[in-house]
Amino acid sequence: MTAVRREAFGRMPPEEGGGEVEKFVLQSDSVKVGILSLGCIINTLETKDRDGKFSDVVLGFDTLEGYTRNHPFFGAVVGRVANRIAKGRFTLDGKEYQLFLNNGPNSLHGGAKGFDKVLWSPQVLPDGIRFFRLSPDGEEGYPGDLKVWVTYTLNDRQLSINYRAQTSKTTPISLTNHAYFNLAGQGSRDVYDHEISIEADSYLPVDDTKIPTGEVAAVQGTGFDLRQPVELGKHLQKFHLDGFDHNFCLQQVQSPHLVARVCHPPTGRSMEVHTTQPGIQFYTGNNLHGSLKGKGGITYPKHSAFCLETQNWPDAVNKPHFPNVLLQSGEEYNHTTWLMFNTA
Repeated sequence: MTAVRREAFGRMPPEEGGGEVEKFVLQSDSVKVGILSLGCIINTLETKDRDGKFSDVVLGFDTLEGYTRNHPFFGAVVGRVANRIAKGRFTLDGKEYQLFLNNGPNSLHGGAKGFDKVLWSPQVLPDGIRFFRLSPDGEEGYPGDLKVWVTYTLNDRQLSINYRAQTSKTTPISLTNHAYFNLAGQGSRDVYDHEISIEADSYLPVDDTKIPTGEVAAVQGTGFDLRQPVELGKHLQKFHLDGFDHNFCLQQVQSPHLVARVCHPPTGRSMEVHTTQPGIQFYTGNNLHGSLKGKGGITYPKHSAFCLETQNWPDAVNKPHFPNVLLQSGEEYNHTTWLMFNTA
């Protein structure tokens, strides 16, 4: 059985329109997750180690103030389009759209005020919480009124996140959750002792602004071959990698399938990712630099967490040979990602 409770988490600052932020706590015997109505943010996620001890395994803040300041999308749902769009520009039906540039020369995760920075309307479910918002035509430069529903449900050890959307005009859309995980417990120094595998035969090489070059490259014989589990720290050393911030290309099937698995041998915790999405961005917190004070006043240094963001491929709106990222009026965007937490 899953218990669901709601509690106050704070008020948005007046310059952000005020408004109550609520926290919804979903709890089973194995997992306890707290989700905010601001940005559908996963604020806490507690799972058991092999001794039955709960630890919070996601980075974030104890208070609302942390989330209303600049932060690297901790735990948030990002959109309309997750990841990067080159030069913040795309053309649809002969019309060019220009987005806000918030990542060097590119637009990232929805722009200046994406889905992560707005209040959503909650609806409590027997085993979870559903959030809704209408993103108006022209918001952050995107076309069409977009209705969006994000539903979190908890079933024993499995947290599922379902994303649905409908639009009044053709628009690009790619939604994901940007939780930063450390299975040793948030606040642990690094994720070098984590073992990871990703079920992908190819990945997308990127230019120096992190935009895919357009090549779909085989992982075989490279540091991007994660088809068999690798210990992260040793693997980065072996291949002289500064970290990962890359899209791995998944099987393009509508049925859910296992795409990634992370284990933390010292605690016995593991996490599996299943999805219907065509890509997964593996990010190792390369841009964390210990300047942000997170939960319990702990700072988060480089490589102190990893993200596995299930989504469409970056810059797909500008690359016709990438999976289709356009939603047409009369169609429905509908994707689900399942996170399964276990102990060994």
